[in-house]
Amino acid sequence: METVSLDTASINKADKHMLIERFKHFYKDVKNPPLNEIGKVYSDNVHFKDPVHEVRGMDALYAYMEDVCHSVESGRFEYLDELIGDNRAYIKWNMYFKHPKLGNEIIVVRGMSQIQFNERIYYHEDIYDLGEMLYEHVPLVGFLVKKLKHRLSNQ
Repeated sequence: METVSLDTASINKADKHMLIERFKHFYKDVKNPPLNEIGKVYSDNVHFKDPVHEVRGMDALYAYMEDVCHSVESGRFEYLDELIGDNRAYIKWNMYFKHPKLGNEIIVVRGMSQIQFNERIYYHEDIYDLGEMLYEHVPLVGFLVKKLKHRLSNQ
């Protein structure tokens, strides 16, 4: 487990919940997130990682988010559950998105975000099945991945 060590002074319960709600609002519309509000959610030295990328710093995260958001046709998150601790939270979600290179259908991916924070988020890791998100929707590869998953689930 990776933990980023920074000032770990706890913030009060109301501020934690406000930060989590700002975080969820920020990602509500995957196509058009309020990137001008990124500084209200993330610290300048944020460390972000997902199965595709890892970036450090708010400027790098902004550039990554801008690129990802412009490449999808539409997208949104549905938040399913959350566990909020002193300076960290785990948020379970479904992401619904449409990507022009992956066909015309809406793709649903279940995942979880681990965030660590003080006044703002300094560590954010998204965990999800990249095969479910990408490989299953590529014509030949998708067929093989789905067949393999089915075969493994029947053993």
